[in-house]
Amino acid sequence: MRRRPFLDQRRPSFKRRWQQRPWWVRLVLSLLLALACVLLLAVLLGSPDPGASPSTSTASSGSEATSSPLLRQRSYLEGITDALNMTDEMMSSRSFSRQLMDQIYLAKTYLVVAKEANNLQFAAELSAQVRRAQSILAHAAAHGGTVMEQEAEKAIRDMSVLLFQAQQLRYDSGITIMKLKGQIQSLEEKSKAEAEKSTKYGQIAAEELPKGLYCLGVRLTMEWFKSPELQRKFSDRSPAVQSNLRDSNLYHFCVFSDNILAVSVVVNSTAINSKHPEKIVFHLVTDELNYAPMRAWFAMNDYRGVTVEIQKVEDFTWLNASYVPVLKQLQNAATQKFYFSGSGNRGTPIKFRNPKYLSMLNHLRFYIPEIYPELHKVVFLDDDIVVQKDLSELFTINLNGNVMGAVETCMETFHRFHKYLNHSHPLIRAHFDPDACGWAFGMNVLDLIEWRNKNVTGIYHYWQERNADHTLWKLGSLPPGLLAFYGLVEALDPKWHVLGLGYTTVDPATVKEGAVLHYNGNMKPWLKIGMDKYKGFWDSYVDYSHPLIQQCFMR
Repeated sequence: MRRRPFLDQRRPSFKRRWQQRPWWVRLVLSLLLALACVLLLAVLLGSPDPGASPSTSTASSGSEATSSPLLRQRSYLEGITDALNMTDEMMSSRSFSRQLMDQIYLAKTYLVVAKEANNLQFAAELSAQVRRAQSILAHAAAHGGTVMEQEAEKAIRDMSVLLFQAQQLRYDSGITIMKLKGQIQSLEEKSKAEAEKSTKYGQIAAEELPKGLYCLGVRLTMEWFKSPELQRKFSDRSPAVQSNLRDSNLYHFCVFSDNILAVSVVVNSTAINSKHPEKIVFHLVTDELNYAPMRAWFAMNDYRGVTVEIQKVEDFTWLNASYVPVLKQLQNAATQKFYFSGSGNRGTPIKFRNPKYLSMLNHLRFYIPEIYPELHKVVFLDDDIVVQKDLSELFTINLNGNVMGAVETCMETFHRFHKYLNHSHPLIRAHFDPDACGWAFGMNVLDLIEWRNKNVTGIYHYWQERNADHTLWKLGSLPPGLLAFYGLVEALDPKWHVLGLGYTTVDPATVKEGAVLHYNGNMKPWLKIGMDKYKGFWDSYVDYSHPLIQQCFMR
């Protein structure tokens, strides 16, 4: 049933109730009202109080002369002050400052309501009296004294008249509260709308490819195809380099990305802060579009002897729709509608429509043992991180039979399982603790032997297939990761992985001590919307003296 408007729920108006009374009752009340008016006029037009002295009369005249001109326009105000329902406290001679302050607070509230009701003359009178009361208080404060009775009493009475009039204009507390509540609700709605706009524009900015990165990719592609020498650096690798790619005694890192500059920062910062960079092997996987420029960049630049392998995801032909549930679901029309246009009348939130959720590069982390079948342990890194410490110690950490070592993020309720998963679903409710601690991708130590033994990829497939209708979780790779690695994660010291540099403020001491700084969030350091106070950590590992960087970023 449709709710009636607010005004329909109020008690009947005075006019309606007056008309509903019998005619003889209205006649008697009218006669009594007329008699009261005659008596009141007789009092007002009568002679002055014979006990009043000339000096008192003079003072009174002077006080009236100094009252607000707006008040003098309403001569009836001087005649009804005796009828006001004013308390002894308000007229007390012992607390003028408090009376004035209380009146100022109340008057300011009525002032807002009067302006909203377009009663501008009354609002002006209130404003004038507020300024007058504030002037009295300011004068007393400046001279270190108290508010004197002779200067405060007139101001208090004049303000009381206006407050009484506000009540007569139905500016009672109930209506005032309702109107102020309406204003607050309106402001909250505007604030929410602006926050949604900010999120939307921030998401759009995060998804767009900056001009400089586009330029760098184009120029590197040109360099690759016109320089056989660069191509030979990857095609004619020595047996020692080929051996490093499979040597489990070295420090193996993997990064899956299509951002050339971001990957270069990851490799450069890891190499610079490493005690033994010659023992580091980076396994990079990108897409067809960035394959040539990625190889060109790492053929041009040497990172203290670090070994770099570059592959493209399109060469992994075994990653097809018959094996990978995500690829199979992407062929479904309903899934495509969910990703791009949302389901039902309410579109999917824009943060879930980021193209990275459709990229196989984002889900490739669940197939690491199959991509590198000869390796025993690797460290997975996201492309939006900066390394500040030597990471070789990560390869000696005892995972106690677990598959993954990760930094937990459950310092607050926001990062527990119930935030990422739909615990109203019986499958989730039956198998997972809603208060279980979450963790983060971005810097993860992976024991690939335990991974294969516990068939983590198979567990990932199981939950992805159960989520074909998106009822277990929305989108992204973290929710299925929480399920696939449930009970198989060893908590690492938080200093290994410091999160939040892409969306919030992080304690400076924590940033300084962090081994890996993660710019998770939309404000990536290579974007203009990146947080300036954290960009310096990332910029320090970009070689701005490189000719191609200068051509694309310094103009």
